[in-house]
Amino acid sequence: MKRFTVKHSTLYRYARPVMFGQHRLMLRPRDSHDLRLVDASLSLSPPGNLRWLHDVYGNSVALVDFSAPASELAITSTLTLERYGLLRPEFPLDPEAETYPFVYSPSDRSDLGRLLEPHYPDPNSILDAWAKSFAQERPIRTLDLLSSMNKAIRRDFAYSAREEQGTQTPLETLERKSGTCRDYALLLIEGARVLGFGARFVSGYLYDPALDGGASGMQGAGATHAWVEIYLPGAGWVEYDPTNGLIAAESLVRVAVTRDPAQAIPVSGTYDGEPEDFLGLEVEVTVTSRSDSVPVAPAMAPAA
Repeated sequence: MKRFTVKHSTLYRYARPVMFGQHRLMLRPRDSHDLRLVDASLSLSPPGNLRWLHDVYGNSVALVDFSAPASELAITSTLTLERYGLLRPEFPLDPEAETYPFVYSPSDRSDLGRLLEPHYPDPNSILDAWAKSFAQERPIRTLDLLSSMNKAIRRDFAYSAREEQGTQTPLETLERKSGTCRDYALLLIEGARVLGFGARFVSGYLYDPALDGGASGMQGAGATHAWVEIYLPGAGWVEYDPTNGLIAAESLVRVAVTRDPAQAIPVSGTYDGEPEDFLGLEVEVTVTSRSDSVPVAPAMAPAA
């Protein structure tokens, strides 16, 4: 088990005081068997009225309404959590799912719904050809197939940090042979869906073991991170991080899961003013860790 402290600070700056519309925050993970939230705090300046809800995917979402104008908006989330990773990425699958191709049960197909369907146009079957190139030999072990796709993105594409919001389409990523973690996640999701797998987008944080003196080389640390979950009968949702070639790694700290990247923006909102009033946005993310073999009782602090 690893205990992580995550601090996520967002600062908006304006040329003059402006009024803020409602802001939507996806910064707080839900407890699970592999992730326990020990403490959470949320700082807002100027202060706002906070309301919590669970969205259609079960993610924890905060809606904030502000009543006073300001020339800066600062939002800081601080989390303390425990991550229970697997000692090794071994996933016992149902016998019928051990080799590809296989067919989900009628119940699973019904529940997975649109998570089985590609969402982005592929008029010349470029994405289709890329995805199917990993399954030319049939049958193939399901886990080997998905591992190959995951590793190929890490191996064949150049990571390129990008500050602009939004995500490249899978075809853009294939054409440019470069992208960010969210671009790679979307490419793997769509490729998996082409092959008939249920896949969804994951937003969260990445811990770099180099901070503990371990091997470096992680890409995507120091900011929000994105990866993929693919549903495999018998194993459930399995995490794949194509940016780093990781599978179900302890260093992945999940916050939210969605059908599409556009639904997983950590901080979003509006202001009442002119476009030139906006001076800039600063985001800082730090993830620190310490190993802890002694269980600690959770102290669920309300968000402030």
